[in-house]
Amino acid sequence: MKPEEENIENLSRAILFEAKSDAEQIQTDAKEKADAIRQQAQQRAESERKEIMERAKQDAERIRSQVVATAQMKARTLQLEHREKLLDKVFNAAKEKLASLQKRPDYDKVVAELLREAVTQLKVDQAEVRVDAATQKVLKEQTLSELSKELKTQLSIGKALEDGLGIVINADHGRLHYDNTLETRLNRLQSALRSAVYHVLMGEKL
Repeated sequence: MKPEEENIENLSRAILFEAKSDAEQIQTDAKEKADAIRQQAQQRAESERKEIMERAKQDAERIRSQVVATAQMKARTLQLEHREKLLDKVFNAAKEKLASLQKRPDYDKVVAELLREAVTQLKVDQAEVRVDAATQKVLKEQTLSELSKELKTQLSIGKALEDGLGIVINADHGRLHYDNTLETRLNRLQSALRSAVYHVLMGEKL
């Protein structure tokens, strides 16, 4: 082989060797980059998976809390509705028994106290007293006279009550009015007594 041909052969062999080395290096670099990209992708996927799981856990806890809160609210509402129905039943029963108070032997004293309280509330020097038929039977003229002197108020009996049991006072030509019937007194006390009555019904100590 001629020297020129031999040199060309050597040069070609060197170029091929260098190209092969470059190709191998490129392939190695590409593999390393691919591995790095795959590792980054795995890390990112794991991070996203943890984030999704954490978000799902938070959402589940929030939903659970909302469900529990809603259930507790419904239970509380049902409890309050039951309590109000029970209390209404108690007070309605009490209203039905108000008439029996008029059969007490001391009802005349109760009437006198009802009248005294009503006149004291109005603070007038003249008033008309209206009572139901049963109350009228126990409201003696003497009692009316004694209370008139005691309270320094001229009292007179007016038209009988059509509704209610007890006393109603009118003054100043009807412009002043005080309802002291048994039903109205119970209604006035009802709000203040509801809690205490419920505790008694539940067997609790006051």
